[in-house]
Amino acid sequence: MHIAVLDPDRCHPKRCSHECWSYCPPVRSGVPAIEFSDEDLPPVISEQLCVGCGICPKKCPFDAIKIINIQDELNKRKVHQYGVNSFRLYSLPILKKGRVTALLGQNGLGKTTTLNILSGIVIPNLGDFENPPSKDRVIEYFSGTENAAYFRELYDGNRKVVLKSQYVDSIPKVVKGTIGSYLSSFGDHVRMSEIVDELSLKNSLDKDIGKCSGGELQKFAIAVALMKEGDTYLFDETSSYLDIAERLRVSALIQDLARKKTVMVVEHDLAILDSMVDEIHVVYGTPGAYGVVTEERSANKAINAFLSGFLREENVRIRNYRIEFLKRSSKRAEVPNPLTSWSGVGISLGGFNLKVNPGEIQVGQIIGALGRNSLGKTTFMRYLAGELKSDQGTVFSNPIKISYKPQYIHTDFTGTCEELLETTLGSRRDDSFVRAEIFSPLDIEDLKENSVEDLSGGEFQRLSIAITLARDADLYLLDEPSAHLDSVYRMNASKVVRRVVENRKKSAVVIDHDIYLIDLISDRLMVFTGIPGKEGEMNGPLTMEEGMNLFLSEVGITFRRDKSTNRPRINKKNSALDRLQRSSGNFYYAE
Repeated sequence: MHIAVLDPDRCHPKRCSHECWSYCPPVRSGVPAIEFSDEDLPPVISEQLCVGCGICPKKCPFDAIKIINIQDELNKRKVHQYGVNSFRLYSLPILKKGRVTALLGQNGLGKTTTLNILSGIVIPNLGDFENPPSKDRVIEYFSGTENAAYFRELYDGNRKVVLKSQYVDSIPKVVKGTIGSYLSSFGDHVRMSEIVDELSLKNSLDKDIGKCSGGELQKFAIAVALMKEGDTYLFDETSSYLDIAERLRVSALIQDLARKKTVMVVEHDLAILDSMVDEIHVVYGTPGAYGVVTEERSANKAINAFLSGFLREENVRIRNYRIEFLKRSSKRAEVPNPLTSWSGVGISLGGFNLKVNPGEIQVGQIIGALGRNSLGKTTFMRYLAGELKSDQGTVFSNPIKISYKPQYIHTDFTGTCEELLETTLGSRRDDSFVRAEIFSPLDIEDLKENSVEDLSGGEFQRLSIAITLARDADLYLLDEPSAHLDSVYRMNASKVVRRVVENRKKSAVVIDHDIYLIDLISDRLMVFTGIPGKEGEMNGPLTMEEGMNLFLSEVGITFRRDKSTNRPRINKKNSALDRLQRSSGNFYYAE
């Protein structure tokens, strides 16, 4: 079976010679598999006549066409298709009361579409986008499965679904007033007080929603979902902008909710996902083309299969490489070669004070930065970038070039990504190393024809990381590069940073809350402690073991290593292993 996907935003019939049509074997034999109905409209590819030769994607100068071979039997499970030659979704997950179920997969595979279908926002068309079926037909289609009863209750109004969207940045556009006034509008002040305490939102109640930070917007969105009365709760990405302590609190809230309700989550932080959910449906396919929701697995088996890139039960390879975690003893040896150092630095910003203990960064070294929100991580990075001045202390180094990606990224640029790359990078965008080791793993070529204004959060993050690392610099500063990225791109980004640093003898500082990314990327750690919003202290750079033990002791959790993949896994609180590691002071590196 062949899937033909055509991006109408990239297809420009007036600007090309129609080679996709002239080289198509069915067309040349007199049977038009590709038809141009209007020179102002993109062509239509007949999937029934397409032979899957793959010539047209290679001939298209705008990368607008994808021809994908998939298993024939997937056609029997088609749930939704957006239109001719467009994305299609196969199969749906099964939701179970009393358990936390999750979807795990790359962006662009239909996870949000799945949640929209389960919430009733989208009625699945079962592949018939020209004559969408009725709700009764959808129920009949799923007859004999648990989803038939689910959709019957949903469409009859007997099942109320609460959906927490992933787009928390858009909340100020549609919600006005303060956090407290909006939550109070639900009328249940007892429940509101409980949720505010559990999410540590008390100090933000009087804050105008339009002036909230990303973390406050995320917690506000979760609070709103929890305030609503429903039978099924769907959470689309709960960890963005939150530190690990906040992520754990949200995880505990979701687990508590699942004891009484039906709960499904989409999450890209694999450490949090592993500790929060009971079962995971892995989603595979080709981003923007098709997605397949697999049968549920236990959290541990699903994540290990996802990291290995191979789904044994389906006999499907979803990635041509494994994501591997190394033991600390496997890390490369460091050769002292200081790039920059600093004496005791003090920085005051409003009512916040940051103390920075003396430290240094070596050439070829990646420093991970960990700590709860509002302890000065971004403040210190802005100091290193030259955006802030210190009250005392100084940096000791020869002049160095710095490339900085801030936490909140935005631009007023109105052209295409290709034009932005040309404006910001000049001739460096054509550098062979940049194209092969930065652009390729982050799939920047796929974005070049897109307007910068139309990029999703994840696409804009990838573009920003690529531009930051492609610049000629001695020190690269990246503040929360994992935000909006799916699990695969997070791992790819960590590899890209590593290649740039090692191959070009550079250095980097990376702030992030994803333990997996920090574990993969870092040689040493800066750990920020203190009182959020009032005072912070930067410790380090420390060895990975020292840094992780200090950080996790502050957060109050312990990690073990998975025996199969060596990935970090959060220990259940007060379990035998948790108590053993705490008593030995070994919070992270127990074998």
